[in-house]
Amino acid sequence: MALAYSDVTIVVDERDDLFYTRAALQAHRPGEGRITVQPTPASGSPAALAHDMLYALGKRLAPGPNSPDVWLDSVNAARLAAAAWGVATGVRHVVVRRAHLLTLRRIDQLLAWRELTGAQLTLLWQKPPRGLPPALARVERHISGRDQFKALLAEPGPIPARPSFPPALPAKTGAAATAVAARQSATPQPGGTETASMRPGQRAHPCAGALATAQLIQAAPAIEIASEEAAALATAHPIIAGALSVLAFTRAGLGSLRFTRDLDITGDVSAIKLHGVGHRHCPLHAVPAWARPLLASTRAHHRLTAHPPEDGVFAPVMLAEARHLRAHAGRLPRLDLSLLAGALVP
Repeated sequence: MALAYSDVTIVVDERDDLFYTRAALQAHRPGEGRITVQPTPASGSPAALAHDMLYALGKRLAPGPNSPDVWLDSVNAARLAAAAWGVATGVRHVVVRRAHLLTLRRIDQLLAWRELTGAQLTLLWQKPPRGLPPALARVERHISGRDQFKALLAEPGPIPARPSFPPALPAKTGAAATAVAARQSATPQPGGTETASMRPGQRAHPCAGALATAQLIQAAPAIEIASEEAAALATAHPIIAGALSVLAFTRAGLGSLRFTRDLDITGDVSAIKLHGVGHRHCPLHAVPAWARPLLASTRAHHRLTAHPPEDGVFAPVMLAEARHLRAHAGRLPRLDLSLLAGALVP
């Protein structure tokens, strides 16, 4: 039997039928916007459930007592990280096994996470329904049977099964690029300035966002890195993942990230604008395909914490001399980011 309230569905499986467990595990398809979370049994860590959600999202926390991910031991920090990755990668449906073993506090955490992300939540309650807590007791519809459960898992969730950014437009080349450059060179620019050419990475209006800048100049091409090195940059915390990716594909110093705002990332996450001290050098960089989900998660984290677009998206990792980011950079010797992460002045 399944009991549903709003976007929260409770599947009551009193007999602990293996069918429901298998169906839930088979439903784990992150690429289709659905993940299955398996809570760690008997874990006393306050952030354990958020860590389980990060694990389901394919994120692994760095191990050890001096881990650079130690700040994710905080419930709020871990919950926000999981929410940002979920939003950025288009997760719309979360299935949680063994929900009857969760404490009331962790059930509240799940409901709060659902409110934050707008995702659909399905809980497998593998004991009699009389033990449902008050937060889950109210229902609006009843569903029973294996076929109904399979149909429930196949339903589209409340948010699209795609990342929170559209695909980038294909780059113009050859004659098309020349024509665009000519039109943009002839167009009056903000503040009375005009661009005479479309040189990659040239300076534009220092206070303009990435979208406005991209209409004036061509973004500098991204530095290529190996696929396995790119995969290593997808750390558990979305801000660190985004920051490290920018260092990797621009080879800019850490100080260049201090002034990067939400509006310095284009809507499709295809370009990012960095700012130097005094805005003496504010280049626009193309974002490679592998880095777009990482920067999308950084931006999602920024917006979930209700920051205005003028605030710095990397500001939280710049605190305490950016020690967490530096520690992660040190764990990736093949990318040689330690020197860049140590350069606070661009």
